[in-house]
Amino acid sequence: MPTSTKSREATVPTALTKTVQAPRILAADDQQHILDAIQLLLKPEGYRVDVVRSPEFAREALSTAQYDAVLIDLNYTRDTTSGREGLDLLSQIVALDSTLPVIVMTAWGNVDLAVEAMRRGARDFIQKPWENERLLSILRTQVELHRALQEAERLTAENRLLNAQGRPELIAAAPGMVPVLETITRIAPSDANVLITGEHGTGKEVVARTIHALSLRSSRPLITVNTGGLAEGVFESELFGHVKGAFTDARTDRIGRFELADSGTIFLDEVGNVPMHQQAKLLRVLESREMERVGSSRSKSIDVRVISATNIDLQSACQSGQFREDLLFRLNTVELHLPALRERKEDIPALATHFLSQYATRYRRQVKGFDPSALQVLLQYGWPGNVRELEHTLERAVLMCRTDQIQPGDLGLHSQRAQAHNLEELSLEVVESILIRKALQRFQGNVSQAADALGLSRGALYRRMEKYGL
Repeated sequence: MPTSTKSREATVPTALTKTVQAPRILAADDQQHILDAIQLLLKPEGYRVDVVRSPEFAREALSTAQYDAVLIDLNYTRDTTSGREGLDLLSQIVALDSTLPVIVMTAWGNVDLAVEAMRRGARDFIQKPWENERLLSILRTQVELHRALQEAERLTAENRLLNAQGRPELIAAAPGMVPVLETITRIAPSDANVLITGEHGTGKEVVARTIHALSLRSSRPLITVNTGGLAEGVFESELFGHVKGAFTDARTDRIGRFELADSGTIFLDEVGNVPMHQQAKLLRVLESREMERVGSSRSKSIDVRVISATNIDLQSACQSGQFREDLLFRLNTVELHLPALRERKEDIPALATHFLSQYATRYRRQVKGFDPSALQVLLQYGWPGNVRELEHTLERAVLMCRTDQIQPGDLGLHSQRAQAHNLEELSLEVVESILIRKALQRFQGNVSQAADALGLSRGALYRRMEKYGL
């Protein structure tokens, strides 16, 4: 029963681009012309539509088929306006499957009934006669949320299995992550050096751990070192070790990270921020597979697979003279690029569910899930800090939550954006996080340049980035 007569081209709902099967909708109303209008509107949009004319038939349909959303009227008996039949049906559907979105249809003026329906678990409501665009928009949103929740549950179960096998949790089902997973599968068993690229917080270390876990070296150590965060005075000592007396504070011999990783894997994080004169020392070790501790003249052979990561465009850095091209050749036998979280939003529900479970357990909070509106906020946010920012947000939300479900206000995302316009009302920490984010954006993720602009050392900037989840 549309009020809009504007012609429309048939479009495929967003959810259709992500799954093989078209969304399936159940519509329940006692008036046949209403059901006919729903079918005429939805079928050209790519939906499969089942229609029934009573709550009994609706319950029967729900017991025999899987649906992505349900449209129900509130009154089915002639001359009845209480809405009791529809409200009872709604309660039964919610009890059967709390993730299945129910949209109620009400006659004009029955606002109190709509409010009661929302209180009982309806996701939204439309008034008859409805507007086509509003109905289609509601359905698209609710179908996406429903399928995202189902995918989150599936991935959570799969990742429990991966955990049981001692592997890291790599949550990646979005289309943009398919090439990443295919590449990991091909290269993990080899000894090829891998360069992982992507913005800050995209999960480069998780991918590195996954590659190591799937490799033939998985029983040997994986040693991680933030090469970009090392002070220049300790760079060689950290990576290659030193002997007693090599310098003033060298009171004992020390084993470096490369030696610790012998026969295993070393993960060089933020390798794009290694100072130019240190790059030559790193290159020599990678080429010769030999190293000397600082202060020693005795070489030691090492058998190490190198996985490195950076958020910097190293090709451009080579062209500008900030990174050695021969070192890049050694690092990127295979290059693996991770998309930003905004480019793989299909993974947000599963990632959020994982972090919620993790922090609810850590802080002993009885938080079991998300209010649908909170999940929608997560999907709509831009995530400039990517997965790391999402994890930081969920940790805070678990601590702030006062019910057993995360609410939009617990996330703090809207308040952060609103506060950004009024510095006088912000805490020092919030202002600092905003300035750091802007500096990183200005210098395209180059931590050294951002640190110089902010008047910080690279190590100090890294500590603050970790603190703010950037």
